[in-house]
Amino acid sequence: MLIQLIYASRSSRVLGPADVKDILGASQRNNTRAGITGALCLNNGIFLQLLEGDRAAVNALYHRLLKDGRHRDTAVLDLSEIPYRRFTGWSMGLIAALEANRQLFLKYSGTADFDPYSMPAATLRSFFDEILQNVRWLE
Repeated sequence: MLIQLIYASRSSRVLGPADVKDILGASQRNNTRAGITGALCLNNGIFLQLLEGDRAAVNALYHRLLKDGRHRDTAVLDLSEIPYRRFTGWSMGLIAALEANRQLFLKYSGTADFDPYSMPAATLRSFFDEILQNVRWLE
């Protein structure tokens, strides 16, 4: 059974470009082995991630994240069964908080600060739909 999980967490420390590169590289390697696809958004110290894959694999990954000291305030924001994968091209794509992406974050946020914790599941799905439609958002 395929599922899609969207979760958010706050970074437990300030992350530099090298930290983000390491996280993305490790995610891509591990997710490829586990058959997980998706996208990771990092903005203002908040991780927003969409994971898709086999229920057991996604569940195992999420439980590893709960134990990862780089994350705090971890919360599942949306969980659903899906008929097929949508992020088939990415073991993990990154949407970074670049100035060029500011309009994307602002479009889906009720305030100037991007806060996925306060976003309804339908809005989160629309956010990731737009990312799929405009791959320029992904690094």
